[in-house]
Amino acid sequence: MASAALKSLARTFRALHQQPGKPLILANVYDPLSASIVAALPSCHALATASYAVARAAGVEDDALTIEQNITAAKTIGGVAAKYGKPLTVDLQDGYGDRLEEAVRAAIEEAGAVGINLEDCGKETHEMFPVDMAAERVQRAMKVAGDLGLQDFVVNARCDTLVYGGPLDDVVTRGKRYLDAGATTVFVWGGGARRGLHRFEVERLVKEFNGRLSVMFGIGQKDGLSVPELANLGVARISVGPAIQTAIVNECARVAREILEPMQ
Repeated sequence: MASAALKSLARTFRALHQQPGKPLILANVYDPLSASIVAALPSCHALATASYAVARAAGVEDDALTIEQNITAAKTIGGVAAKYGKPLTVDLQDGYGDRLEEAVRAAIEEAGAVGINLEDCGKETHEMFPVDMAAERVQRAMKVAGDLGLQDFVVNARCDTLVYGGPLDDVVTRGKRYLDAGATTVFVWGGGARRGLHRFEVERLVKEFNGRLSVMFGIGQKDGLSVPELANLGVARISVGPAIQTAIVNECARVAREILEPMQ
């Protein structure tokens, strides 16, 4: 059963999604070092993992990241979150098939998570779950949390329809089902070539979801919407995925070249 402290963090985390015009902004982390750097910032209100970055840190591709590897990383990051008294949300990918309940329970009990990301596309098949199944999986995740006493648990239900060339109407239909099933927000990626969402798409989804829209901010995207623009449009949550890890990797390569190349 969740402790009083964890229940308080869950309430705090859920409330961070309910401030119109002031979205929750997450600088996604992937290991204890990145978590410690981000958590120490006064502007950090919560920690969030990004499975793609967690997988790279573990030396595997995102689709090959196992539940055991993901939870192991989440536990180390959870220790940092606890040290700084910050809520933690864990990217659980597609929920690992029939192991969904196990994954959610482990994220809560072992990592101290008060929220998860849950995808509606199978990471092995790369096929969208039927909408009824995807909505049911949100319900199942919320039931696990509820049984542990975390009624304020946050599910950020990801919808990949646009990534696979589907219509915006399907995003609306799916998103509403996920919200009805207990999700706090719906995380929508952009379309072809992993582009960001267009302004008209954000505007419609904010309206259809009553503001309960989660988006990814593309650092360095010249044609993307800025954080202030997304806030003004009414989104509830903004994350950056593996962007911080990518920036660190690029800087590491630059410094390594400076060290190694002068004598070549």
